[in-house]
This record gives sequence, structure tokens and C-alpha cells, in this order.
Amino acid sequence: MGVPGREVEDFPSEHVLINIGPQHPATHGVLRLVIELDGETVVRCIPHIGYLHSGFEKLAEYRHYNQIIPLTDRTDYLAPMSNNVCLALAVEKLMDIEITERCQVLRVIACEMSRIISHIVWLGTTGIDLGAFTPFLWLFHQRELIYDLQESWTGARLTTSLTRVGGMMADVPDGWEDGLRTFCQGFPKVLQEVDTMFTNNAIWCGRNQGVGVISQADAINGSLSGPLLRSTGVDYDVRKDRPYLGYETYDFDVPVGEHGDNYDRYLVRLEEMFQSTRILEQALDRLAGLRDAPMNVADARVILPPKSRAMSDMESMIHHFKQVMEGIHPPAGEAYLGIENPKGELGYYFVSDGTAKPVRWRIRPPSFVNLSALPQMCEGALLSDVIATNASVDIVMGEIDR
Repeated sequence: MGVPGREVEDFPSEHVLINIGPQHPATHGVLRLVIELDGETVVRCIPHIGYLHSGFEKLAEYRHYNQIIPLTDRTDYLAPMSNNVCLALAVEKLMDIEITERCQVLRVIACEMSRIISHIVWLGTTGIDLGAFTPFLWLFHQRELIYDLQESWTGARLTTSLTRVGGMMADVPDGWEDGLRTFCQGFPKVLQEVDTMFTNNAIWCGRNQGVGVISQADAINGSLSGPLLRSTGVDYDVRKDRPYLGYETYDFDVPVGEHGDNYDRYLVRLEEMFQSTRILEQALDRLAGLRDAPMNVADARVILPPKSRAMSDMESMIHHFKQVMEGIHPPAGEAYLGIENPKGELGYYFVSDGTAKPVRWRIRPPSFVNLSALPQMCEGALLSDVIATNASVDIVMGEIDR
């Protein structure tokens, strides 16, 4: 087995090459890490990706814009609703569409639910990687509660396909808001228990403090984003710095670390779950005042007529047929839209030639960019620290290989 840029014969006799993955539970997907060791010390760490390549960007060139939404479910499959929102916003920017206030609030709820779900999975599985099993059980019980809410809204637990250009696939069912409010009241108590168990725990601190360090300058130069960037002390959050969906009108804080190590990344994500709960409570209050407000835009270019009208009015039936069969037609041009996904800045870039299918769809996946920092973070660490550091980056292979 060779390592890029070096022949096997060049290795000092005391160095060892080992594989971690691609079939290994601690890689959180089909990621292969080639590790060069000097004893227990990591000399080099080289990620090998591509085992889950799906060709989503090329597939999009043969689909109508709304038909691309199911592809976004399968990139970061731990936060599908957030991906759905990003795609709809990008196409709406291309078409200069301003969505309704109720739609904005529903999308904020979808994004913050996705953030909580993703961080729950991260914290629970990272605890298992480091030998802490109990918080996994506590957190995944909460995950089931919020998944039940997601399923009752979208009909799915993973592949939600929730948004449409100009609106949403479905409104929340009756009584759904009460269920989410109940979750928001109980979830912070569970987070407090996790905080009590982890934050000052000697083993947890010993495995994470001063491990996987990356400097602020290197994080900026590497275009890192999300908790990985904020753990270094950079106060950058797309929701605050380039607001969308009216996030500038919500009251929440952006947690920032100091040392850029695994421990600070844990603290940032833990606090983000508290802040997401705050945002959800504010969004629910706004939703109550928009009960009779329209959810979708009144724009015949993108929104289908009501089924009752399509079955009784010829013009509406023709409109329905043409939009389903031919798709929507954004004007020729290009647009980029970035949002604050749980793992960092997720960006979708579209190039349109005026037809129903994009000329190009480019994904800016935060996991792919953040993974590029892993070799630097692992160099000089112990082999056991590679597992903790890889977990702290919080990658998902669906969007890395896309």
C-alpha cells in the first residue's frame, strides 16, 4: 500500500502504516484513513474518500428543479429538511421570488429541528467512540421524540423532501405545534444532564482538551465553517452574517470557543442545541399569529393550483399539467445561496439557461471542506486521539462523496 507522494521503501523501518476504515464504526461512514505511525504517534493521516460517490450533481442536470429536492435528502441525511430549505432558497433567489412569512417561519422550524437532530447524533455517537454509553441512550430517546414530530409533518424520518420552490410540500398538522412546544420544554433538561455528566468529567476532558487543535488562522485559510470554525474563536454564523429566512429578527446567541480543540467543539455544539430550542420557541409564537396566513406564494410560475380547481376548471387543469410535465422555468442566469447547516455552511450554486433543468448544480458541502483539516489536526497526536478528532469534525459521507 502506497501513500501519495511517498514510496513504501522510503518509510523508516520503525514506522507502520495502518488503515482505519472504510468499514469501521468510528469513521462514521465509508471513510478510509491511512495512518503512518511512529510507535503510537501519528506521523501522517491521509483521508481516502469516494466510496459513496453518487453523482448527485450530474443527476440534477436531468431533473426539473423540484425533482432535485429528493437528491438533497441523501447528501447530509442527518439534516434532510435543512438541505431541502437550501435548495428552495437558491432557486427562489434565481427567480427573484419572495416567500410568505408563514413559509419563512416553517422553514426556520425545519432548519432548527435538523440542527438538533444532527447534533444529537453527533454527541451520542462521539460518546460511544470514547466509551460513554449512557448519554447515547438519553439523547437518542430525545431524537425519537423529534423524529416523531418530523414524521408526522413530512411523512418520513430521513427522506423528507419537505420544501417546494415558492413554498412547502405540506403544512404542519393540527396540534403539531403543541407537540413541538412540549419537546422544547423537556429537551433542555436532558441537555443539562448531559452537561453535568460530560463537561467536567475527568475522562471526557482528558480525551478532548488540547486534542485535535487547529488555529484560527488555519481554520480561516482552510475555509472551514460551522462549529469547527467557531471553536477557534471566529464568530461567524451565516444566520447572523448573511441572514436568510428572517433570522436577523430572532433572539439567539452564537457560541464561540477559544482553543480550537475537540473539547471546544463539544461545548459549541452543546450550546447550539440550547440556542436552537430558543429559536424554535420564538418560531412557534410567531406561527400562532400566522394561523390563517398563506403558506405558498401566489405565483402561478411555481405553485400548482388547488386540486379541487384543477379538476373543475380547464385553465387550472392545463396549468397543473404543464407544470408537472414541464417543470418550472427560472430565467437564464446563476445564483448561489448559503445557509448555516448543522455541520457548517452548506451552499447550492445553480446555473440556468432558462429551461426546466439546470445546466449545472454545484454543492458546497461543509463536511468535505472541514475534512481537509483532519490531517493537520491529527499530526503528532496519539493513535487513540485520531478517533476522537475524526468524531469532533462531524462529517457525513453522503455530502462528502455526493
